[in-house]
Amino acid sequence: MKKNTFTLIVFLLLGLLAGMIAGELLSPVPGLKFLTTAADIEWHPKADLEIVQYDFFIRLKLNLIAIVGLIAAIWIYRKL
Repeated sequence: MKKNTFTLIVFLLLGLLAGMIAGELLSPVPGLKFLTTAADIEWHPKADLEIVQYDFFIRLKLNLIAIVGLIAAIWIYRKL
């Protein structure tokens, strides 16, 4: 498999997604609350330049298991 930026981004998104799914599945377990507590990161850039107007809303929910998934994705990408 060819290593390029697109492949890295796909691996990172899949790692984050797998981590978030694992976090949601493990959230009912009381002993793992520190791993499944999510922090919300929001970014809301917008501008009105008379000709062009844009408004974005980007929200990222991270927990420790998602970060572990991200690290695993980077590790798998480097092993390719």
